[in-house]
Amino acid sequence: MSEKTVVRPYGDTTGDGMVQVSFTLPVPHDKRAEGAAVQLANKMGLDPAMLVHARQMGDGFTFFVVYGRVNHLVDLAKVQVVERDYPLLSAKEVNAVVKRRLRRKLSVVGACIGTDAHTVGIDAILNVKGIAGEKGLEYYRELKVTNLGAQVSVPELVEAARRERADAVLVSQVVTQRDAHLHNTREMSAAFREAMPAGKRPLLIVGGPRFDESMTGELGVDRIFGRGTTPGEVASYLVHALITSRKASVA
Repeated sequence: MSEKTVVRPYGDTTGDGMVQVSFTLPVPHDKRAEGAAVQLANKMGLDPAMLVHARQMGDGFTFFVVYGRVNHLVDLAKVQVVERDYPLLSAKEVNAVVKRRLRRKLSVVGACIGTDAHTVGIDAILNVKGIAGEKGLEYYRELKVTNLGAQVSVPELVEAARRERADAVLVSQVVTQRDAHLHNTREMSAAFREAMPAGKRPLLIVGGPRFDESMTGELGVDRIFGRGTTPGEVASYLVHALITSRKASVA
């Protein structure tokens, strides 16, 4: 980290506090709407606020982009995030650890639950083609992957995990309207707690762009992965949580 611990946003020059925000208002595009957008930006702390873009989005909605200065500072020393607390392993290393220590294939079941039909996230992690040149968990020869796809009910997920003797359950949630991702996750974790005793329960992992990675305890899961997560990170975590750390605790 840089020696600086207190920072301000950067726009045109270092530390000038300039930021750009975008939002939609439920009003048709006219002068009054533009004035409302600037007023809202002022109330958000942008001073001065400059409207740089406005475009009507269907009947009765306008999209705005506003540029302006904020006076807020961020103390990096007080920022709390979930850091990766396990080593990042290659596919070869993951396979070797699973084969040597688990002595069977590590079973992973993945799905999008509820009404979520967006499989791009779970497919990027599980499918052999992976994402950005990194192969998914199906590529790992010591992992047995079951991808249930989209719109899987929680009871179906629990039954599949039981049937496949899952060591880990991976759930992707992209739909976030009205906090659907949070409600679905709580429902899932409660169902697994009810269906299986603690010692027999698979590792519960959720991921998606709108999750707060610090909410594992609140949501009743073991790990939350946010945007930009790679298959290698997930595979390395599985080895850490299911094999490495458990072996260490037994020893």
